[in-house]
Amino acid sequence: MGTSRRIIGIALLAFFGILTTAPAHAAGALDGASLSGLWAVPFAGVLLSIAVLPLAAPALWHHHYGKIALGWTLAFVVPFLATHPAGAVVETMAHVMLAEYLPFLILIGSLFTIAGGVLVRGNIHGSAGMNVRLLGIGTLIASITGTTGAAMLMIRPVLRANDERRHNAHVVIFFIFLVANVGGSLTPLGDPPLFLGFLKGVDFFWPTVHLAAPMLLVCAILLCSFYVLDVWLYRFDTHLPPKPDPTPDTRVRLDGKINLFLLAGVVAAVLLSGVWKPGIDFVVLGTHMSLEGLARDVILIGLAALSWMLTPVDVREGNDFTWGPIVEVAKLFFGIFATIVPVIAMLRAGPEGAFAPIVALVTGPDGKPADAMYFWMSGGLSSFLDNAPTYLVFFNLASGDATEMMGPLASTLLAISAGSVFMGANTYIGNAPNFMVKSIAEAGGVKMPSFVGYMAWSCAFLIPCFAIVTFFFFR
Repeated sequence: MGTSRRIIGIALLAFFGILTTAPAHAAGALDGASLSGLWAVPFAGVLLSIAVLPLAAPALWHHHYGKIALGWTLAFVVPFLATHPAGAVVETMAHVMLAEYLPFLILIGSLFTIAGGVLVRGNIHGSAGMNVRLLGIGTLIASITGTTGAAMLMIRPVLRANDERRHNAHVVIFFIFLVANVGGSLTPLGDPPLFLGFLKGVDFFWPTVHLAAPMLLVCAILLCSFYVLDVWLYRFDTHLPPKPDPTPDTRVRLDGKINLFLLAGVVAAVLLSGVWKPGIDFVVLGTHMSLEGLARDVILIGLAALSWMLTPVDVREGNDFTWGPIVEVAKLFFGIFATIVPVIAMLRAGPEGAFAPIVALVTGPDGKPADAMYFWMSGGLSSFLDNAPTYLVFFNLASGDATEMMGPLASTLLAISAGSVFMGANTYIGNAPNFMVKSIAEAGGVKMPSFVGYMAWSCAFLIPCFAIVTFFFFR
């Protein structure tokens, strides 16, 4: 293990060494029209590895996912540097890493650390009404704590509330639908795709205003459907021999309350970076780093550090807190953000680029974006690939300019945002919390459906919701 880490560390140092020593005088924007579609292979390789290997070769993936992501990264960077002006590659890669990857990782890491310091103790009885309330609470807080934070905070109380029921897998399935996905629609804190949009210049409260209606529609349909299903299964359970309750009902209490104030600090820091514009920039490898962005990142790191110092050890132990998930995110998204560079360049080239067929598919006869196609294509890919890079791909395909996307292309931005966030729930691998929730539930004795079995549930309950959303918002 130590040797593997040294190899990865040396490779990363070499990668950043190339970035920092390449000549800057040749810098310039990459010409996407001149790029072959083959340059997208490493990006596709990263995403397909994430989608397939955890299921097809779980042991290989668990032990070597970092090296696999690094391998795809080097498969792009080394030949690209050998065949293109070094300065242009350096500036483009530096911009992606400094202006997008690091802020993304800092936000996710701070939310993960702080939410992991809040522990809900005690137990309640998982009746249909109580389960709806628990799912509703998780859905509401997901836009503040992030879908990962809300899922990690709420899944164990939900499991304890239903551990005496013989039929409880459906509770976890709807938990994934709502808390781990749809609930993160209202702010850039809620789901990684929306934070990437925020980093691209989308206003903080744009999702709050524009995604509220489709989110409430989907949540209302899902919660009503869940209530009817849960009432039926609850009554069905009563006709079976009773199952002992491993955790009898006890008073619910919240430990680690200091972290609630720290979460408020995260919201304030992100808001600050959106409204405070001192006009002071620092140029690093051709990338303009704003003072407000740097201040936000420093504050987020400080809040995470405070959470780590102030949270009692037994609280984090009660949450089974480990750094594993955030380390995995850091390694995999490094590969994603690096290899997506030529993909974005080719998409920006529009009809002149290698992805002209995709551009044609999401473009209407009048030359305007076909919002319904953007919704279903961004959602369809988000179902099987990670929804953050999927959002980024279609954001750049539509325009890439936040002002235009919030203005004349607002309906297209809504379609991309809704598709990326909502449809991450279609499979276990569509959004990072999905598989984490599944693993925790199975460790707690819940018999979760297989990959295909879960998709049967999502097709039955989610696809009709998305068809209704299309009818009301994107036709």
